[in-house]
Amino acid sequence: MSAAAEICQEPPVTRMVPRWITYFTDVQRIELCWFFVNFPSAKQYFSQFQDMEDPEEMERSSQLRHHARRVMNAINTVVENLHDPEKVSSVLALVGKAHAIKHKVEPMYFKILSGVMLEVLAEDFPEFFTAEVQMVWTKLMGAVYWHVTGAYTDVGWLQVSSSAV
Repeated sequence: MSAAAEICQEPPVTRMVPRWITYFTDVQRIELCWFFVNFPSAKQYFSQFQDMEDPEEMERSSQLRHHARRVMNAINTVVENLHDPEKVSSVLALVGKAHAIKHKVEPMYFKILSGVMLEVLAEDFPEFFTAEVQMVWTKLMGAVYWHVTGAYTDVGWLQVSSSAV
């Protein structure tokens, strides 16, 4: 059974989806702001807001909001298709290849962002993000990272660190 199929068997993933979708843009924008404030080196990949230092300015950024929406749409597509491992692999391969080839983003940032997402979800949805739910979402984000970094390897990145900051 694939990692995606195993995760699909875990009801906490699907229980979080309605809350996730409802607030996805705001939550992801906050996650990305937190990510960029705490890992400013990641801003180098975003010409539109790489010079922004003020978190409030970042939160108001339409470019950041647009990217947040794209990230959340990809995560939502993965969650909605956990029953279809080929679709999950395809979506995440596209994300990985685009970030490796076009944007040249270091793969470690996916692992860091995954941790940030889990932290913000735990803070914003404590009543839903129980220890059980957190465990399942941690598995999901691990599977996302595995698929994305697999795409990096496929396009010839020589080193993909198994650990990040």
